[in-house]
Amino acid sequence: MYSIVRVLVFLTLFFAFFSTSFAQEQDPEQARQYVEVAEGMIEGSMAYDDVREIMVRAADLDTTFLRANFEAGELHMRTIGKDLAVKYFLRVYRQDPNYRFDIEYWIGRSYQMGLNFDKAIEFYNLYKQRLASKPNYQGRDKVDLAAVERAIYECQNGKEFVANPGNYSIVNIGREINSEYEDYAPVLNGDETEIIFTSRRREDNLNENVYEDNKPYEDIFISRKVGDTWERARNIGPVVNTPYHNSNLALSKDGNTLFIYNDDNGGDIYYSERDASGNWGPPVPLPGIINSSFNEKSISISSDERTLYFASDRPGGFGGIDIYRATLDSKGQWTNVRNLGPKINTEYDEEGPFIDQDNVTLYFSSKGHKGMGGHDIFKSVFDPETNEWSDPENLGYPINTPDDDVYFVASADGKRAYYSSVREDGMGYTDIYMIIIPEGLKDTEPIVAAADTTTKEPIKPVTEEPVQRDPVTVPDKPAATVPLHYVVAVVDAETQSPLNARVRLQGLRDNVIVPSKNAGDGVTDFAVAGPQEKQYRLSVELDGYVFVNETVTLPGAGTEPRTINRTVALRKLAVGVSGVLRNIYFDFDKWSFKSESYNELNKLERMMQQNPNIRVEISGHTDNIGTKAYNMYLSRKRAEAVKDFLTSKGIDARRIKATGYGETRPLASNDDEREGRELNRRVEFLVIGD
Repeated sequence: MYSIVRVLVFLTLFFAFFSTSFAQEQDPEQARQYVEVAEGMIEGSMAYDDVREIMVRAADLDTTFLRANFEAGELHMRTIGKDLAVKYFLRVYRQDPNYRFDIEYWIGRSYQMGLNFDKAIEFYNLYKQRLASKPNYQGRDKVDLAAVERAIYECQNGKEFVANPGNYSIVNIGREINSEYEDYAPVLNGDETEIIFTSRRREDNLNENVYEDNKPYEDIFISRKVGDTWERARNIGPVVNTPYHNSNLALSKDGNTLFIYNDDNGGDIYYSERDASGNWGPPVPLPGIINSSFNEKSISISSDERTLYFASDRPGGFGGIDIYRATLDSKGQWTNVRNLGPKINTEYDEEGPFIDQDNVTLYFSSKGHKGMGGHDIFKSVFDPETNEWSDPENLGYPINTPDDDVYFVASADGKRAYYSSVREDGMGYTDIYMIIIPEGLKDTEPIVAAADTTTKEPIKPVTEEPVQRDPVTVPDKPAATVPLHYVVAVVDAETQSPLNARVRLQGLRDNVIVPSKNAGDGVTDFAVAGPQEKQYRLSVELDGYVFVNETVTLPGAGTEPRTINRTVALRKLAVGVSGVLRNIYFDFDKWSFKSESYNELNKLERMMQQNPNIRVEISGHTDNIGTKAYNMYLSRKRAEAVKDFLTSKGIDARRIKATGYGETRPLASNDDEREGRELNRRVEFLVIGD
């Protein structure tokens, strides 16, 4: 058990001792000091998040220090920002390709996490060559061929899924529920007016100490919806929660029976019932033969409460964790436990079952089947006549990613679902999201690869204006709807040379991702299929450059081919370079962020993670409404809020200077709201050192 105060004192002493400027000059001696302290911090614990930035700093202080660079990559793979690990693994590989037998595998793994599937396959194949050249190698740093073949298969699936994203709107359910810590495993009552979930937040936690990973213990939280708004989540209370780890598993339709995971006896399922006064009773073990001396870790109960699905690693399964089914007998005992069989269970892990309202549609997470990495969410339907499950269907991208996607629950009508994920607009590590499926989950078709419509020659940007082409007509048939092509070319602002940046286009309000094709030479071709004019968020990111995150309005698809070309010039990060963070929003007259701010904040945090040598000034600005003194105060508090967010995500506070300029630096006249005062209310960043 670790005290938060103890850890904070340790870190304060550490940073005081190693207080230096953030210069790009290499410092091998200090890099070794950082590594010694970092490795000392994680010895006997799992405080990987606290150590990650220290190890990253060591790696950047000495890019030839192979141990520091490999461990910086490994710590990213153990925590978040797994795609950032490739930078450090490649440093090692370029200097000593034999530093680790499995180095190519880990490079491929990081590329896979960043959706760069072609590069991942390239390095996986290089590792396969290494395996073939040393067939008798048995070192601890060996990854077996079967795991590599599986990873290549996942990348091939990933290319297919990402090229054909589902029409899903995935929306963060808000700061009333989510926190800067992990929030996950949402369960809801039948009418979706109450949500219960697990959180590792500091606020309202029953234990003032932390677990060995230096994070608060898991507690169960609850919130109710009033109108369309969730109330601020609160701890469900000490009757259900203990001072140690507690997590929820499922909730009955009426919301009065909560199923809970208890790590006693290898991991068992308990339940707590709520009385007419709204008080929860003490958790008791599930009756019957569900619990065993092995791990039972997730559960779902049918709408008639007669059938129960759960996951367990008990012997006799198909491998790893399997999903089982049990039925309720006349004595109220859960009996007749049966493995769901090879259609559902594989040699890999299956867990997180959710049985739909119709009692035949099962959603679950699996590391097997046709996945793209980690746990993916699948759907299978039971046929009572044949007593067989249908072949599981992957719900596709962007619900599924190369990382773990689990704890999925659907609404009764299949139009909405909830799950936890790490996404660009997240407020912390994992947040809880609502998925809106216009056609309904039961009516969705399996994701299949679309025909390759890319041209042989890369598409070149020509103009910012729409280009009209000759209409395509089909005799005796209605004119087909033709997607609008929004073609984005990314170049270096100084040299105008093409840059292969990460480019995404998605709906501003609904987050629906627009399908795209990589046309080569830094060009991405987006196919906009919606018929209506709509606002989108265009994001462009590349290590070493200032990110672009802006709103664009595009017309919808039509009956004629149409292309809009756009060139985005990225600026290199250097002292004196600045940017306006226009997508950071505050409540009126306050410095608390609105939910829609986190996409921009996470872009800023990612830029600073990718470029750990830079220091920035965060400056707040206001319009001229109010007194000068108050505007100065408000602007400073808003800048400090951005700094606090960055430091909460692990960015060293010494890299950030927060300043308020009030109304002294307007971008436009304050005489007009839309074209003046709105532009002046902003937050900016300025690179002040490297």
